Amino acid sequence: MNRRRASVLTVSDGVKEGTRPDASGDRLVERLGEAGFDITERRVVPDEQPTIEEMLTEMASASDLVITTGGTGFGPRDVTPEATAAVLDRPAPGLVHLLIATGLEHTPMAALSRQSAGVIGSSLVCNLPGSTKAVDEGLDALLPIVDHALELLAGERPH
Repeated sequence: MNRRRASVLTVSDGVKEGTRPDASGDRLVERLGEAGFDITERRVVPDEQPTIEEMLTEMASASDLVITTGGTGFGPRDVTPEATAAVLDRPAPGLVHLLIATGLEHTPMAALSRQSAGVIGSSLVCNLPGSTKAVDEGLDALLPIVDHALELLAGERPH
């Protein structure tokens, strides 16, 4: 099996404006690289739904896995889950349940996360919150199963 390709999308007005560091994006790149993924693209966009939708579609066409960080909370500009849902071909609610259940093991605040996950073409897309702690917890849950999911999406493994 070839190395898998991953893209990282940070959704944050502050990071895009240069007023905040992209710590969660850095963590995603680090952890995905350690897990054997080639990072094909890394971008930062503001909390603007059309921009997020466009970037997700573009990244999914060139990657096996697209992970977003940021924009999943209750804030008025947190629209990452809506943007993701708008471009998904097929939702993956089980992954959302896994991510939230994992977060709840660490903090009740995970109940305030509004994540989305699913498939665009043959690419898996998952939203993670915008903190490094949440990124670590989310990847701890996803990485043990993501390779199997990607094999299924690529038609490399029968059900």
